[in-house]
Amino acid sequence: MKSKTDVVIIGGGVTGCSLAYMLAKKGIDVVVAEKNYLSSGATGACGAGIRQQWSTKENTELAIKSIKIFESLSTKLGQDIELRQGGYLIAVHDAKEMRQAEKNVNMQRSLGLKVDILDSDEINDVVPVLDVKGMAAVGATFCPTDGHANPFKTTFAYANAARKKGAEIYTHTKVTDIKTINKKISAVKTGKGIIKTNTVVNAAGVWSKKIAEMVDIKLPNVPFRKEILATERLKPMFEAMVISFKDGIYFSQQEEGHIVGGIPIPREKKGYKTMPTFSFIQHMSKTLTRYVPQLKHINMLRHWTGFYDVTPDARPILGEIKELKGFIQCNGFSGHGFMLSPIVSQILSDFITDGKTSKILESLNVNRFKGKKIDHEMYVVG
Repeated sequence: MKSKTDVVIIGGGVTGCSLAYMLAKKGIDVVVAEKNYLSSGATGACGAGIRQQWSTKENTELAIKSIKIFESLSTKLGQDIELRQGGYLIAVHDAKEMRQAEKNVNMQRSLGLKVDILDSDEINDVVPVLDVKGMAAVGATFCPTDGHANPFKTTFAYANAARKKGAEIYTHTKVTDIKTINKKISAVKTGKGIIKTNTVVNAAGVWSKKIAEMVDIKLPNVPFRKEILATERLKPMFEAMVISFKDGIYFSQQEEGHIVGGIPIPREKKGYKTMPTFSFIQHMSKTLTRYVPQLKHINMLRHWTGFYDVTPDARPILGEIKELKGFIQCNGFSGHGFMLSPIVSQILSDFITDGKTSKILESLNVNRFKGKKIDHEMYVVG
């Protein structure tokens, strides 16, 4: 293990590995410390969706820029990340939701996004298997350039490319403490040794709060268990990701034929809960078959849990902590870290190497929660 480096990234998910690649590409000496294996946290448990339809301008801008990076990422990294752009269909259930959808679409279009508002009788043109009456939809929004990618292959593609550029990635290496001198980062202590550094990036997902506590910094992030299932393989039925913020459901059909999706279980409480629940299976099955009745007699093959690292406004926390020089946050993605990772790593690498900031980076600093009115992201499942 190295005894000294320019930057230590804590967390070997997609954001940690993509940032390592971006920094190493710029000639920065970087180390990633992951307490388990790459993608062992939220990245490996996510639903793999990539969308640009949001209610806040920052998330929409980040997502639009991320999609553009995703579209050429397989070529840049030299590995297929299995990007498929079948679109996202977001169900709208009542007049209030439609007013919000129209407001969001106007904002999204102002940023150059191609997105449409569909009447209820147009929904089956995009996803023929949906029971529009059963799902009680009065309409929908649809963006054809939204889609999916493989989170494991994306993370490992970034990691392999980072290693080729000189980055060191240490798995099964738990960070146990962070050392400071005069309100500046000085070193990171791990179970395998101490690494001297002036910069630490806290990209530890739901454990970011605990990492910050090592230097007496309080983050408002809260962990919430999220559950997902995968069915047996079926013949191709639809290409778009279907999502409803009212019902909390999302699901898509993967290239191999599996239906993959999730839904919040009723009365879920915050905390580091990892046990799958039968109530999720009941709730998901009932809602999914209301949307697609022909799925009533298929088999579920897998069921797993992951976490959302949730902030008070469901937007990420990015950038340096003003109270501690060199302590940079890259967390609080509230379930959307995978889809935003390409642009976030670019923004943070520019800040770390050149001190370059931006309105987005400033608006997503943790200081936004200190006595200020915050703009809450409404387009979050659960």
